[in-house]
Amino acid sequence: MVIQIIFIILGFTLLVKGADILVEGSSAVAKKVNIPEIIIGLTIVSIGTSMPEIFVSITSILRGYEDMSIGNIIGSNICNLLLILGISALIRPMKFQKQTKWFENILSVVLTIIFLIMCNTNNEIQRIEGIILIVLFFLFMIYTIKMSIKNRKAETMMEIKNAKKINILKNSFLIILGIILLKIGGGMVVNNAETIARMLNVSEKVISLTIVAIGTSLPELVTSVVAAIRGDSDIAIGNIVGSNIFNMLLIIGVTSVISPIEYNTTYNVQMITLLIGTVMIAIIPFIEPKDKMSRGDGMLFITLYIIYLIELLINSN
Repeated sequence: MVIQIIFIILGFTLLVKGADILVEGSSAVAKKVNIPEIIIGLTIVSIGTSMPEIFVSITSILRGYEDMSIGNIIGSNICNLLLILGISALIRPMKFQKQTKWFENILSVVLTIIFLIMCNTNNEIQRIEGIILIVLFFLFMIYTIKMSIKNRKAETMMEIKNAKKINILKNSFLIILGIILLKIGGGMVVNNAETIARMLNVSEKVISLTIVAIGTSLPELVTSVVAAIRGDSDIAIGNIVGSNIFNMLLIIGVTSVISPIEYNTTYNVQMITLLIGTVMIAIIPFIEPKDKMSRGDGMLFITLYIIYLIELLINSN
């Protein structure tokens, strides 16, 4: 089992590094063709932090591990909300942006309910539902980009000069290398996680909701914690809420279009946990101290995540 654990750690390392290299290369190419930096941040960088989930879910569905495919997303979203936001708030109380408070939080609740309904309709997420999720994803991206461009400042001449120095060939190579690392890392995580599940006689569900979910959330954890330490609370909260929306719309959408995802109704307990966490983060900005997630809230979220893990392990069989 030690070998499998080493390979899982190596797989997560490749996933995180692959996503980082892919973002670096893609961002540079985008700047070279004069795409505004704000759009790069909202699209390439945001999707980049979700790349580990994308590759693990697609690899899982292609290899027949459907529990791991959907469990990875549910578990990752719960980890993002309860553990990562909890840790970030504990480091430094976080403020909510107006757009996050009035749009993204509410949208996240609505989409989680839609996701729950889709999962329990015929106990399968079908291709047509996957297409609907992808369409909703692009509508969300268009809205977000329009709102950001509306408020952004004009690019400076220095940024334009720097863009001219970018090497297209080098960064195209980085994009290809990033994708290769993500592919290899995703395969290593899925294969060895499934092997450990069989060795420990626990379900793919438990492994995907714990080890795999936490591992694929590492980019969000690093981004949010660093943002919290620096006092960029809007980035920390926006990164998590945005990532959860991406996971439900883009990753589940693409995965179910590739192959319809069978849904095990035992996941409904975790889905309700996810919905409760999503509703809580939407309510917090309206409760004193308003527009703020306090250290007390952070401790509450971490405690709920620990309770969630204990319940999951107790009822794993």
